Parts: sequence; structure tokens; C-alpha cells
Amino acid sequence: MENMAGTFSQIYIHYVFAVKGRENLMQQPWRDDVFKFIAGIIKGKNQKPIIVNGVADHVHVFVGLNTSMCISDLVRDIKNNSSNFINDQHFLKGKFSWQEGYGAFSYAHSQIEQVYQYIANQEEHHKKKTFKDEYLDFLQKFEGVYNERYLFDWLD
Repeated sequence: MENMAGTFSQIYIHYVFAVKGRENLMQQPWRDDVFKFIAGIIKGKNQKPIIVNGVADHVHVFVGLNTSMCISDLVRDIKNNSSNFINDQHFLKGKFSWQEGYGAFSYAHSQIEQVYQYIANQEEHHKKKTFKDEYLDFLQKFEGVYNERYLFDWLD
């Protein structure tokens, strides 16, 4: 779908999604290869990857979306293609997959640097806070109405 002449939009979306079973499967050193691959998927869809980072059990993806791409279509493509990549590379003995669902949070242009720094510092951040606490904080901050039953499967 083409943008109409004279139309411009850039919407900044911060995606969060988790490894199936919330297992700590995304190990170094190959984790960075997966993040680069995800950035490539986003570029391949003519969207703007700002930063992709995460820890062993979940990923943060910050994207500048234009109106040709649906929020849910992009995350579906990222998850499908990256899980295929991980399995094709045989990074793990078993089959890798992402947990169903995701969070998608929108930000203003003026917040790009702040969100970038937050995502860049995931390792440090998660020394102090669990993924569950982080995610529930997001939902609270964005005043998301949610049912605890439909959140990620947490490992407490």
C-alpha cells in the first residue's frame, strides 16, 4: 500500500515479547546475531529499526513505523522469521519459539533518546528488576487495561 502524495507519518513503537516458557534461552554470544537479524527484518519491511536489545528471556524492539505497516503484522513477521533463523542456525539443541502475544507501546519523537537508552541498558536494568515487574510497570504507566490471565507466562 502506497502512502498518498503529501502524506508523512512516523509512529514510534516499542515492542516487548518473550521467549516461550520464559526460559533463558537467548544466550550470548549468538543473542546479538538475533538482534541484528531482527533489525534486518524491520529494514526489509521498509521500516526504521531504532534499537533491538534484550536479555536471555525477552526482547525489546524500538521501531519507527510508517503507515504502510500494521503494528501486529510487523511483530508477527519479526517473531516468525527470527525463530526460524534461531532454529536454522542450530543455536539450541531443542526447538526455539517465542511466547504468544506482545506488548506495543507508542512514544513521541521527543522521547526517542530516552527509550533508546532504556533499551540499550537492559542487562543493567534487569539486575534490579524482573521482567514481570518491568512489564507490569509499562502497563501501569500506559494505563493499560489488562487481565492478569492473559499476560505472559511468568517464571516467579
